[in-house]
Amino acid sequence: MNATKSRRIHRETAAIESLAEEVGRIAQNDGDYITSIPGLSVHRRSAATEPMPCIYGFGLGVIAQGGKQVMLGDEVFDYGPGQSLLTVVDLPVVSNVTLATPAAPFLGLLLTIDPRDIVQVAAEMDLAQPPKKECSYRALSIGQLEPLVLDALIRLVRLLDEPGLISQVAPLIQREIAVRLLAGAYGPLLRHLVAAGSSSQQIARAVAGLKQNFSQTLRVDELAARAHMSPSTFRHHFRAVTGMSPLQYQKQLRLQEARQLMLNQHLDAGSAGVRVGYESASQFSREYARLFGAPPLRDIQRMRLAP
Repeated sequence: MNATKSRRIHRETAAIESLAEEVGRIAQNDGDYITSIPGLSVHRRSAATEPMPCIYGFGLGVIAQGGKQVMLGDEVFDYGPGQSLLTVVDLPVVSNVTLATPAAPFLGLLLTIDPRDIVQVAAEMDLAQPPKKECSYRALSIGQLEPLVLDALIRLVRLLDEPGLISQVAPLIQREIAVRLLAGAYGPLLRHLVAAGSSSQQIARAVAGLKQNFSQTLRVDELAARAHMSPSTFRHHFRAVTGMSPLQYQKQLRLQEARQLMLNQHLDAGSAGVRVGYESASQFSREYARLFGAPPLRDIQRMRLAP
């Protein structure tokens, strides 16, 4: 290893350790911390966690210490310190912390991104257009965190020490992050998403529509027509972007919403199933247990007893 490369690795390692120190200073106990900077949250765990189905929205997740695993459909993604995970549409995933101890807890952050900001910044930047061919990018991507993005994230977290400046400075740093993401390794994915008429953009719109109307009967032919695709082409691109079929996507949205209704609004399983679009109580219970590992009543009791 030559001296230049050795110095670069040393700087990157020191920067990741600095981010871990800043996150740990805020998250001094296990939990999820919503900060006063819009879109920024920090997270800490002192032990590995059980796989948990959840929805990942448009955002950048970063690990400063520890390790995490994310499952999207049949794919498994592992990432650790200095790596980031970018999601560009809402995705039902199963995630869990894989590496954490009391002495070296999992420390990470999540920066949610407004897609409109990406569209605006991309329009202002002089960037090469994505390929014209009809390809679709997976809506979840993991990569090494680029040093200048890492530097901007450290500055964003440190800004929490200056609350009087947050409203003025945070948007500037968040815009810088958007610029650097578009100009870096995630650029092709982001540019294809915002390119007018691209297959990824059409699927992103279909995903948004499914999320708003998940309790209604799924009609793939109508979704395909709105995306200006044949049903078979639509299914192909939908799976390429989300890692699952439209029906699987809708099913996960329904089940996760039902879980929240039972947990937060104290609905019984039958009422929650009907609310999210199920006509058969037995089918709802069966599919719920398959996703969450227990029937509705037992699962909700378990969640309420969890620390």
